[in-house]
Amino acid sequence: MEKFQEYREKAKRNLEISDHMLNVTFLLVKDPKLLLAVIENIFLAYTNSMNAILLHDWIYKKIPGFNETFESKLNMFQARSIDMHKLDKKYITDMRELRNLLLEHKKSPIEFSRQGKLVICSDSYQIKTIEQKELAEYINKAKVFIHEMTSIIAENERIFGKRRERA
Repeated sequence: MEKFQEYREKAKRNLEISDHMLNVTFLLVKDPKLLLAVIENIFLAYTNSMNAILLHDWIYKKIPGFNETFESKLNMFQARSIDMHKLDKKYITDMRELRNLLLEHKKSPIEFSRQGKLVICSDSYQIKTIEQKELAEYINKAKVFIHEMTSIIAENERIFGKRRERA
């Protein structure tokens, strides 16, 4: 299996995990701290999908090489792959929002649960609330993105299957 195919499978798995955690586990346990794990898995689904597309484009020499940092990959994705594959630019906004939520959580001095929502406070006590409905929307957008990513990769995937049969 090629590396971009591995990224595709990881993205699908992360999305399955986030969907199950939000729609099954969270409803049973009702612990808003689970929402943070859902955010992490949605973010991983997005980034693994982006990595799959970037690596696929790089292998087929559609884009130049790029650094392994998140910002570098996101910039290359925004500059080249989004327009080339006619993808929605909102995916970039979603990835940045999810990443910012995770970073805010790491920096936050306090977090707590209130009325089924996770509340994150910054150093200056600005409040950011995360709720199930908001994460369900992110999951739905990620499903569409992963479907589009799978379509992009599937165009040339037969080539890699043939190469394996000969070996």
